[in-house]
Amino acid sequence: MERRRNHSKKRDAILETIRSTKSHPSAEWVFEQLREDFPNLSLGTVYRNIAEFKESGEVMSVAVVDGIDRIDGDTSPHEHLVCTACGAVEDLELDLQTEAISKQISERCGAQASRIHLTAYGLCRCCLKKTN
Repeated sequence: MERRRNHSKKRDAILETIRSTKSHPSAEWVFEQLREDFPNLSLGTVYRNIAEFKESGEVMSVAVVDGIDRIDGDTSPHEHLVCTACGAVEDLELDLQTEAISKQISERCGAQASRIHLTAYGLCRCCLKKTN
C-alpha cells in the first residue's frame, strides 16, 4: 500500500531548496536556508522529508562527506566528484557508455543493473591548484 504524502508549504520549500542548488546540500544546509522563512521548522522535519524524497526518487543521495549525507535534486543520470580535501561535491559531465557497463555487469556478474551512478573521489580543481 502506497503511503499518501501530505503537501505543505514546508515540504514544498524543502524540495524546492534542494532542487534550486548545485551545491549537493546536507539536511543542515537546507534547514539553515529555510529557518528564517519557517521559524518553527525543525531539523528533524527536514531529515524526515529528505528521507521520503529519497524513497520516492525525487532526490538522491550522492555521498557521505565527513559523516554528513549530501543530496542532489537532479536525479537525471550524471556523475559526481567528491573532493577528499575540502569536501566539495561537484557534478561531472562524462561520456560514459552506460550500455557497455550494463553489458559487463550482466556478462561478468550475471546481474542486471537498473541504474548506474559513478562517484569519483579525489581533489577538486581548487584544492589541486593549492597543492601545486
